[in-house]
Amino acid sequence: MTTQRPVGAITRGTTGPNRLRRCDRWLAGPQGWRLRRTTAAPVVVDLGYGAAPTTAVELHARLSAVRPDVEVVGIEIDPARVAAARPLERPGLTFRSGGFEVPLDGRDATMIRAFNVLRQYDEGEVDGAWSRLRGRLAPHGLLVDGTCDEIGRLASWVAIDRSGPQSLTLSLRLAALDDPAAVAERLPKALIHRNVPGEPVHDFLQALRRAWVHASPHASYGARQRFLATVETLRAEGWPLLDSASRWRLGEVTVAWSAVAPLSF
Repeated sequence: MTTQRPVGAITRGTTGPNRLRRCDRWLAGPQGWRLRRTTAAPVVVDLGYGAAPTTAVELHARLSAVRPDVEVVGIEIDPARVAAARPLERPGLTFRSGGFEVPLDGRDATMIRAFNVLRQYDEGEVDGAWSRLRGRLAPHGLLVDGTCDEIGRLASWVAIDRSGPQSLTLSLRLAALDDPAAVAERLPKALIHRNVPGEPVHDFLQALRRAWVHASPHASYGARQRFLATVETLRAEGWPLLDSASRWRLGEVTVAWSAVAPLSF
């Protein structure tokens, strides 16, 4: 019997406490229905969790508040990182070696979170990775391909189901925010090189910046009110936003993928 070689390459593996809190909050909130929908215990994968298993431990704590029997599986291509994480295993939280093949003993994943993983690959490899990971999803499963800064204050992610990408979410720490378009530096790999004139994601970020400037009179009421006004302007301009004020108050906005997808991918 031969063992399948993990698909992928070892990444830098930098991580830290609370770095992925914004995405965790989104998975436990608007996407929590995916956890509740299944009668069997949902399986959630933290793919490429890095040099320390912090993000997987935090993901389990946050999602178990929505679904107590959730099983979080941290998957890393580096066997040394898996060995270092094993002492933290407990009911509902395990670690194993693997890559984009997502080894789950024949099960499908309810959610796969791959943060700061594909950012370290070439853009031409993204579509193939998405396709492979989509094939590991349960019928109502979700893949999240995201990127954030080192302390999680700027984050963005693409939500992908079995049929393909559905949306782009931007999540920003509003306190001391000077320019929401600064998140351009933390776009997922599929988009980061497309922030150039003529590409839809560039148009969206420029519209976000203009709306933020236009909403400057609201700054006296606080950054939250200014961001709410900013996003209301985007919606009035016709951008297909998929969330509501309850998310905008958190510094988060989600737009349909069709509005920001690369012209060629």
